[in-house]
Amino acid sequence: MVSTNQFRTGMVIKLGGELYSIVEYNFYKPGKGGAFVRTKLKNLRLKTITDKTFQSGEKVEDVFMEKRKLQYLYRDGDSYCFMDNESFEQSHVSKDILGDAVYYLKENMDIGIYYCEGNMIDVDLPSSVALKIAHTEPGIRGDTAKGGTKPAELETGKIVQVPLFINADDTINVDTRSGEYLGRA
Repeated sequence: MVSTNQFRTGMVIKLGGELYSIVEYNFYKPGKGGAFVRTKLKNLRLKTITDKTFQSGEKVEDVFMEKRKLQYLYRDGDSYCFMDNESFEQSHVSKDILGDAVYYLKENMDIGIYYCEGNMIDVDLPSSVALKIAHTEPGIRGDTAKGGTKPAELETGKIVQVPLFINADDTINVDTRSGEYLGRA
């Protein structure tokens, strides 16, 4: 059990049988009444964000999380094959668990995977990845003046907005947290 006074961003807690990651927390002490902690919690199974308020000092169940480095090998239908870098065991993970992380996976890429009670529950991607553009409208000379954007489909199937001068087969850096174009690789 952990007190609300010990909350930290990224900590995983258990409420009502569900696992939640603390995205944000704020301590409030009003002039009248008891102190409380407002939190934004991410449901690790449903990938939804909810707001919850706790009384200061309230106890909740904390969860032990194990992080392992795995290497992404290949895609097999709706499952993705990973190999543990230490034991060389291969495991298949469904697209439902990975969520939007599937748009940033490249073969032989090392990523962190969080395990809780033997189950894979979350993915820790690098902050940016270099991906090749599979298809976009061709850039036209002089399109760099106004700073407009156009849609581009990446090699993984993700669609991002890129500057007008970017062409197909260019490699760009993409932010894995927001899915935005960062620059040429």
